[in-house]
Amino acid sequence: MPVLYRTTMVPTKLALLSSWLPTRAWYRGDGERELRKAGGFRLDDPDGEVGIEFMVATDHAGEQARTYHGPLTYRGSPLAGADEELVGTAMHGVLGKRWIYDAVRDPVAVAQIVAVLAGRTKPQAQSESGTPDPSVVVRAAETLVSTSEFGPAQEVLSYTDIPVGQRVVRVRRLLNATGAPAEACGSGHVPAPWRTAGGIAVRSVFLSFAERPRER
Repeated sequence: MPVLYRTTMVPTKLALLSSWLPTRAWYRGDGERELRKAGGFRLDDPDGEVGIEFMVATDHAGEQARTYHGPLTYRGSPLAGADEELVGTAMHGVLGKRWIYDAVRDPVAVAQIVAVLAGRTKPQAQSESGTPDPSVVVRAAETLVSTSEFGPAQEVLSYTDIPVGQRVVRVRRLLNATGAPAEACGSGHVPAPWRTAGGIAVRSVFLSFAERPRER
């Protein structure tokens, strides 16, 4: 179980996200960015080595606020072959230098995303060690999904798809308060709460299984 420390990180997570977001195909802003935390949760790495956080941040710059879901992993050393997936590095007040990656391209995070969608692990509180977050509801998949084989993540409109066996893990990147109801996602999805720019508590599906398109 990873231990969470109440300390500083320089630069901050929001600062790293602010620089990284414009490099993403699903980013909808232009010009300046003003990110504020709007929610999130964590998953535990069984080996306790990699931090896995599902961070929600709202960009208040511009006429229309937009809310982004940025899954991140935190590592004590570089992830081999993943230079292009690096969000940035930061100095942790206790642990020292951390390498921060886009979680959808980190094998440890992908394995735990599949595990939570399959009901084999529980979402954890964003700021408390060893504390399940009851506000994050898991609708476990009805069929067993193996993590032994998964393909490269693909950016599609407002989400990222990760091929896993015969299924696809779908990670929603843009959140809105009027999205499709969770029931529309079928089995294997994770709805979680967040707050709009106006401070209203809403829920969106962050993670889900989708059928893998058939090859023609």
